[in-house]
Amino acid sequence: MAGPDPRRALGAAGEAAAARWYEQRGYEVLDRNWRCREGELDLVVRTEKVLVFCEVKTRTTDRFGSPVEAVTRGKQVRLRRLAAQWLASDSSDRPPEIRFDVASVLAGRLEVYEAAF
Repeated sequence: MAGPDPRRALGAAGEAAAARWYEQRGYEVLDRNWRCREGELDLVVRTEKVLVFCEVKTRTTDRFGSPVEAVTRGKQVRLRRLAAQWLASDSSDRPPEIRFDVASVLAGRLEVYEAAF
């Protein structure tokens, strides 16, 4: 029997760090790892003024580029489609602004790029 997947554990740790970052700034976490047939949204958070869809990228080294560079144009288009599906499935009141952030975790250091795309 295989042990836990280290990549999955690394990703989960990055997502937890990003969720804490948002909570410390007054955001409410609405969803983590929201899935549908087309893919997954890592974090959906909100304040009264803004609803944020955050893609979290976690790496141990920058050997293959920085984590934020992994969010390509194609990935951005897919995330926008997923966000539209999330919005269609959610009946709660929405803040007036929607934003797409990228949380980059490199060797344990978190940087959040607000309004990344």
